[in-house]
Amino acid sequence: MSGDQDSRPADWEADKYSRTATPQREWSEAVLDRLVLNGDETVVDAGCGSGNVTEDLLARLPNGRVIGVDGSPSMVEEAKARLGSDPRVTFICQDLAGLELDYRVDHVFSNATFHWIGDHDALFRSLANVTKPGGSLVAQCGGRGNVAEVIAALGVVNRQEPFAEIFGEYDNPWNFAGPEETEIRLVDAGYEDAECWLEERVAHPEDPREFFEASFLAPARQVLDDDQFTGYADRLMAEMGQPSTFNYVRLNMTAKRKTEND
Repeated sequence: MSGDQDSRPADWEADKYSRTATPQREWSEAVLDRLVLNGDETVVDAGCGSGNVTEDLLARLPNGRVIGVDGSPSMVEEAKARLGSDPRVTFICQDLAGLELDYRVDHVFSNATFHWIGDHDALFRSLANVTKPGGSLVAQCGGRGNVAEVIAALGVVNRQEPFAEIFGEYDNPWNFAGPEETEIRLVDAGYEDAECWLEERVAHPEDPREFFEASFLAPARQVLDDDQFTGYADRLMAEMGQPSTFNYVRLNMTAKRKTEND
């Protein structure tokens, strides 16, 4: 995708993503387990998507609150439809790299989101600014080496017509960082005790084609009409050999917001 297309959060086919994102929700349980809670905190779900994992987070906060944030209007609407009647949750549509809240929160949690944000320095500064001193950041996203087969297929198909003319010079839409540079960025942003590591996972979706379209092709969905999008997905799936599984590398991170006198 071109740089202009990448600079804004992609709007998603929220209903399709909600139906197909079962691997991400399954993997999120271990991430939630790393978030130490008393049950009465206020937590930002950074990249709440359609609210699937937000629902799991709320279950751990019987006397707390969740602020679900996503850059996709359709995702926010889907999340509101799912959980909006619960007084413990508020959903807002904002860019996480420029997040503004009226008060600081106890913790920030995120699952399968940060790799969609190009500027991790700005992202971590933004999240640190809305977190109380001593509060934690617990997150997982795509990391270095993630979905290498998908990236290779994009490199081929995006150079073919008519897609080369539509997308311009090829650039994949993700920021798959490694643990070393992420720890440095977190500390520079105002965190301490930063620990980051990579973890390999394999997704076994029930419907590989629908999962692929919902999980990987949101930016393309914005610039292609229906026929173009179908042809694009056809070529990519063929280039990858019609896969039934997808190989992931997850970047895990935990960090604590520095106290004011550090």
